[in-house]
Amino acid sequence: MMHRIYIYRHMIVLAGASASGKTEVAKLLNKKYGITKIVTTTTREKRNGEVDGVDYFFVSKEKFEKMIQEGMFVEYTLYNGQLYGSTKDQIANDKCVVIDPAGLRAYINLHDKNIVTFYLEADEKTRHKRMVARGDDPLKIESRIANDRIAFKKENIATVDYIIDSNEDSSVEKVTDEVYKIYTSFQNKIK
Repeated sequence: MMHRIYIYRHMIVLAGASASGKTEVAKLLNKKYGITKIVTTTTREKRNGEVDGVDYFFVSKEKFEKMIQEGMFVEYTLYNGQLYGSTKDQIANDKCVVIDPAGLRAYINLHDKNIVTFYLEADEKTRHKRMVARGDDPLKIESRIANDRIAFKKENIATVDYIIDSNEDSSVEKVTDEVYKIYTSFQNKIK
């Protein structure tokens, strides 16, 4: 009797407070393992050097609102007066999305077993140190940390598949490798 081997691919969802390392992990997942970030849609103006369909899908506010009405988004948010969202058609094999708590809940609510969710947990001291090191405005640092205390309360995180320690003693490379190892453990299933 012959057994068929089915290979299932999954999508990675990364959530975490400011300076928890999620964006750097997403970059390293791409560089080391070929996991690409999904392209999100926004109403903000394209900046110099940005490419439509690569950096973002740039659309008008009217188009974005029509997309909302048509149910095209997994999640969307208003940030700094502009709309941002990830569309259902961007969910694909070997993709990654960096998301806030509301977006995380939206992905979890899809009940898609092919989406693996991770919360990168780093304490305030570590995150503060990282924001200072990258040259963030001191007032914005305090504001982000205060906002994150509310946004990333345990009850606001929802039920993630994995919580990964991304504090100072956990390098971006170590966290990335751990995320990828867990991600690949879901990929091969025998039916």
